[in-house]
Amino acid sequence: MAQTYEFYTERADAAADAAKKAELENVRQRELRSEKTWRGLAEQARKTALEREKADAERTARREAEAAEAAEAASQD
Repeated sequence: MAQTYEFYTERADAAADAAKKAELENVRQRELRSEKTWRGLAEQARKTALEREKADAERTARREAEAAEAAEAASQD
């Protein structure tokens, strides 16, 4: 399963659409609960992606700094 913000948002939109079209109240309520859950998952996926990007940037910066220190140390020898 694709665990992306877009996937979860699409599922939430589909559930909202199904809720609008539902004729029975229990079906409408089920679809609204589903939409709420999908939107929560979408937000969680969005936050996770942002945190992952931030962590990747920090790792890259740390590796570049370590490489620069190693190059400087090697040039002093």
